[in-house]
Formats: sequence, structure tokens, C-alpha cells
Amino acid sequence: MSLIGRLFVVFFAFCVACLIAGAIVVVAILFPEISAIDVAGIDPNAINVILGFGFIFVSGFALLPAIIVVAITETFSIRSVLAYALGGAAVGLACYLGLVPFDTDAMRFDGIVRRHLEVVTGAGIVGGLIYWMIAGRNAGRWRESFHRPPAPLNRAP
Repeated sequence: MSLIGRLFVVFFAFCVACLIAGAIVVVAILFPEISAIDVAGIDPNAINVILGFGFIFVSGFALLPAIIVVAITETFSIRSVLAYALGGAAVGLACYLGLVPFDTDAMRFDGIVRRHLEVVTGAGIVGGLIYWMIAGRNAGRWRESFHRPPAPLNRAP
């Protein structure tokens, strides 16, 4: 697979992972409100809008940390599912801490909500696993076509 083809696969996998992670964040954060709704249910158009905003939110904040994780895994041909789960957790943690104010005098984050931190980190882990299923299993394989040794000549004696 060429580099250009690999970039398309990475982009597609990133979008799918962000869609799933965004859905997890939206459902987990809104669960108390969703469970309090009457029997009439939820308007499907409202759910589509909320999931769309969740996708945009997650993909926007996760882009830079995810590019770093993808660059490391592609460079070193890391194909381990555990590496992608840990990378997704790191991306989720970075996304959440990017939103929390940091007190430079006390050198700590102010206002961390533990449940939100757990939800976003868990969504990052699931996003990392989804990315691994689509693109991570073949990380670095696009370079193997450039370094393939010449085929041996099969000459009969």
C-alpha cells in the first residue's frame, strides 16, 4: 500500500473512532437526562444533532494528540492492541485536561470532575480500539513494499 493510500485509511479510521468516541461521551454525559425523559422518547433529529456535535467536539480536540500517537505507531510499526488502547486513553486524557483551567500559581488543574475524566478517558480507549481495528493492525506496513528484497531467480540446472 502506498503512503497516499495509507493516509486515506488513517483519516477514515480517525473519523470513525471520533464518531464512536463522541457518541460514547454524549450518551454517558447525558445519561441522567436521557433516563428522566417520559415514555414519549427522544426526537431522533435531536439525537442526530447531539451526536454530530459530539463528533465535531471530539475530533477537534483529539486531532493533535491523535496525530502524535499515529505518527509514533506508524514510525515504529507498532501494531499492538494494548498500545492503541493506551494511546487512546492518553488522547482522551489530553482532550479533557485541555478543557480544564490550570492554576499556574498552585501548579494544578482546577475543577476536575472525576466522572467526566473517566468518561472521556474511556471513550478515548474505545476510540483507540476502533482505530486499531481499522488501521492500527497494519501500522507501518506501507513501508515494507519499498524495502522488499528482489525475488530469487528460479533457474533450473
